[in-house]
Amino acid sequence: MAIELFNDGKHLCLMFDDLVDDTANVAVQANQFLIVDNGHGALIDPGGNMTYNGLLMAMHNYFPPKRLEFILASHSDPDIIASINKWMIHADCKVVISKLWARFVPHFCSVGNAEGRIESIPDQGMNLTLGNCIIKAVPAHFMHSEGNFQFYDPISKILFSGDMGASIVNHNEADTPVTDFNAHIPTMDAFHRRYMVSNKICRYWVNMVRQMDVEMIVPQHGRMFKGKKMVNEFLDWIENLPCGVDVMTQDHYRLP
Repeated sequence: MAIELFNDGKHLCLMFDDLVDDTANVAVQANQFLIVDNGHGALIDPGGNMTYNGLLMAMHNYFPPKRLEFILASHSDPDIIASINKWMIHADCKVVISKLWARFVPHFCSVGNAEGRIESIPDQGMNLTLGNCIIKAVPAHFMHSEGNFQFYDPISKILFSGDMGASIVNHNEADTPVTDFNAHIPTMDAFHRRYMVSNKICRYWVNMVRQMDVEMIVPQHGRMFKGKKMVNEFLDWIENLPCGVDVMTQDHYRLP
């Protein structure tokens, strides 16, 4: 089922949260996103082979998949772009990804399929034109990938934050915005302590986001933070969280 995050008649943001088959409880829940502006479409983090068929069919209700212009990839993990070859066969789209991962993308593709179709994002980020709007690729390096970007939509004021803000929840909970932040912390804590590289990096990111007009932070896993109050509660929490190399000790580096 598609969840409408924003719609003003010309600009549409959708989230798909229930396309991973969790019957065997072997795969982490993942969200996929579609932005459509004046008839132009981009997918953010379309996922792997588990999500491809469901996402393709669900998209038909809102936008013709063959007309996709961009696949926007926060990083290169399998749950982000393992299905990329199928999308590139189905649509004449470009893949937009960090310059650090651009030369790795062809490993997901048939020989020659990626040639001339990968657009590298420089470390400082970039603006992408989609229809009549600009989508901003925002630096999020080392959260958790070395070359990592989030995507900010100034019209909807949504920050599609990739793994930052992710929570490990049941598949039927991901479509519900967070309303009690303290109760939500246990679903995020272990993930962020391990997957974010350091508190220093988190603080740099928070300083950047505080300068942006963000009404919603929507991660690639789990529940979203909707409204300034909840966005700020998350920023306050992650700004002070020891994580990654901060919490590693010699005990983590021992012979088994």
